[in-house]
Amino acid sequence: MSGTPYPKPLERSDFFDIFGGIYERSPWVAEAVYPKIHRGIDTASMAEVMRSVVDAAPYQDKLGLLRLHPDLAGRLRLSELTESSRSEQAGAGLDLCTRKELAEFQELNAIYNDKFGFPFIFAVKGFHRTEILDAFRIRVKHDHDEEFKTAIEQVHRIAELRLEAIADEN
Repeated sequence: MSGTPYPKPLERSDFFDIFGGIYERSPWVAEAVYPKIHRGIDTASMAEVMRSVVDAAPYQDKLGLLRLHPDLAGRLRLSELTESSRSEQAGAGLDLCTRKELAEFQELNAIYNDKFGFPFIFAVKGFHRTEILDAFRIRVKHDHDEEFKTAIEQVHRIAELRLEAIADEN
């Protein structure tokens, strides 16, 4: 994670334009972070502070955050994905699934959602869809507590990757 600082303090609206979507459809994370580090920020400290906000949140807030993530290869209709999710899933080839792969993703998505009450979350950058499918087959067998913890860690990894992408643009 880069420690690249932003050259000047960010105004509130600029801060939310840049960081409001780091955690999928959960601007409450950026809202909690803004008073802490909106001046003199760098991507490494941003990731750490955002992580601490999520980790300190009540269970229901974390569950809500998980539920805001899209199914992998399941809801690839453009209107249902954020730009970040669309790009991340396409980068892993999830938009190129064979019929067999897509059917398995859809079946696993249904089983997983029924079992855990939130979608399967995987930081897909750097992985091929077959590797993601392999991980899905394993994780669907986890117990609820183990998978909840794993899903939150994946959410943090997605946030770190998004922050790295922002740092690379600046």
